[in-house]
Amino acid sequence: MRPIRVSTTYVTLLYEFLARQDRDAEALLGPLPDERRQPYTSVPDWHAMLSRSQQAVGGEAFGLRVARCIAPRHFGIVGYMVLACASFGEALSRAERYASLVYDVSQLKLALENGCLVMRWGFENGRAGQLVDETGVAALVQLGRDMTNQNWSLLKVTFVNPEPDDIRPYREFFGCDVVFGHPFTELHFPLETLQQPLRQPDAGLLAVLDRQAEELLARMPRNEAAEQYRRVLLRLLREGRASLDALAEEFHVSARTLQRKLSDEGLSFQALFDDVRGLQAEEYLRDVRLPLADIAELLGYSERSAFNRAFRGWAGLTPARWRKQHA
Repeated sequence: MRPIRVSTTYVTLLYEFLARQDRDAEALLGPLPDERRQPYTSVPDWHAMLSRSQQAVGGEAFGLRVARCIAPRHFGIVGYMVLACASFGEALSRAERYASLVYDVSQLKLALENGCLVMRWGFENGRAGQLVDETGVAALVQLGRDMTNQNWSLLKVTFVNPEPDDIRPYREFFGCDVVFGHPFTELHFPLETLQQPLRQPDAGLLAVLDRQAEELLARMPRNEAAEQYRRVLLRLLREGRASLDALAEEFHVSARTLQRKLSDEGLSFQALFDDVRGLQAEEYLRDVRLPLADIAELLGYSERSAFNRAFRGWAGLTPARWRKQHA
């Protein structure tokens, strides 16, 4: 799959947090990258930075503590853009459009569901890990509260990662129920929150930043081919014939040519196959009439134990526990 990354301006948040903790960030993490030469940092590197910092500082819900230091400058042009919006709802709309300029991990979507606004991230580009997820989600919430000068609560928050030992810090930070082991990472906003005015609206500045952000977005690397491969492979999996040869046949090329094309796109057949098996596994698990052994067979596993190990790697839960929580 394509590389997943965060903006280097966002990485400076961690260095500033460590300075507030009287820690030498450069001694712990190395020199802060020059954002002009290195505008993005890979998510594996970002996760490693957060992990080392957590080990040095200690404490639970580390990402929530880092997020409390967030400021618009950490989100770069997107931070200043949302600050210039007239309302929080308008700011969220801009965040959906330009999120990849800051947090290019999984696609962000907004949807009106059951009388609230749901902000949702998937894991089609892989799982970034709890530290990365909780820091990013909490930073967005903290910035929204700062921009509206209101310490509002959400209706619900969900994470795809396994439940930590103590979820009280999460409930206290978000002001609502927090669910782990969920199919998606989500923030559920009450609709009245969207009407909150922001503290520095500037329509003229917003128009300038919009143009600049569109130019940056146009230069972002895209991988539409990966989504096309996944859609076809998912259909082949449901038909019981998911293989490299079958996928190559669908695209009218040889298996060797397809492997070369995938490599050129930074992809691999196995990674694509694992992605679609994970998505299909969750669909099957929602049907409580299907025994786990049958699901394993439908997904191409010779033994249920192999399916259990693979699914735990995707979801952080056993299939049985995931079904109990979501069926």
